[in-house]
Amino acid sequence: MAMTAVARETVFALRRQIAKIEGTLPERLQAPAGAPLDADVNADITSNADLTIVRRGIAAALPDAFLPIGIERLDAALSGGLPRAALSEIHGLETRNAGAVAGFALSLTSLILKKAHGLPVLWIGTTEIFREAGFPYARGLHASFGIEPEQLLFSEAPRLVDALWIAEEAARMTALAAVILEIRGNPQRLDLTATRRLHARAQSAGRPVFLLRQAAGPEPTAAPVRLIVSSAPAVPRATVAGPLAGSIGRPAFTITIGKSRTALPGQFTLEWNPDERVFDERTGDERRQRAKNPVSVVSLSGSGKNPAAASGAVLAFPAVGSPAPGDQPPPRERTAHLGPRRAG
Repeated sequence: MAMTAVARETVFALRRQIAKIEGTLPERLQAPAGAPLDADVNADITSNADLTIVRRGIAAALPDAFLPIGIERLDAALSGGLPRAALSEIHGLETRNAGAVAGFALSLTSLILKKAHGLPVLWIGTTEIFREAGFPYARGLHASFGIEPEQLLFSEAPRLVDALWIAEEAARMTALAAVILEIRGNPQRLDLTATRRLHARAQSAGRPVFLLRQAAGPEPTAAPVRLIVSSAPAVPRATVAGPLAGSIGRPAFTITIGKSRTALPGQFTLEWNPDERVFDERTGDERRQRAKNPVSVVSLSGSGKNPAAASGAVLAFPAVGSPAPGDQPPPRERTAHLGPRRAG
């Protein structure tokens, strides 16, 4: 019995080393059910584009075990994409990133629903979460993500313990395409044990569970992948005549790999294409274009003579008194509160 345990641990250690060298996940080197573990650690390995095989009874996971994001570099860093039957964390380090985190989660939901065969997605949150960040707009869901209102279900729980219970029960249901749990901060109840339960339920049902974290710092969890999401500046809209100056293009996200089984860090700028409903990676040309067309922080003055000063410059204000003739609006355009006050 002791030799079997030693042999098993040896194979597990070898599996982790192989996965790190190959830039893949250890889950891709799983032993099939009922296959004995051999104590010989000098196993032969063959690889191809779809799977990695260890000839001593260790086979690769199926290709559909991962949800590809659609960006080749990002999917390669995640060894195929996000795990389809697992808990995945999507972090927003600040409260103002809640919209970007929700938008990225909805983009992933749109990708999942393409192959969900009519199954809905359940979004769970506490009253505090929905009061702070609000609910997604139904008409915007269809226009931007192709999600019908009946495909996205919401469950509002009064307390965190209730939200966790609902998430655990929903994670085991095969009648859902995915489960989204949104939590604020770093509550003590959301510990390593709670995330292990969510991860185990997701693995058992074969469905993804996304843990959205508002204004949360990284901490130990059972999720194999953690992505840190923030909003990225939008580039001008592309037209036939070229970029439309002053316009706002497609929504963009800055994605940072905070944790992964492959230990391959990276940062990516993705744009969501609402027409094709796919992600596009922003190229270097688009970044330079954004740098050439910054948005003014302060608009021009009323006379149109003085442009907006650069950030950090010292502005000289005129002395208190009557405004210049060119800066004074016509009598009809004056606001009501500047007119004479009636007596009585």
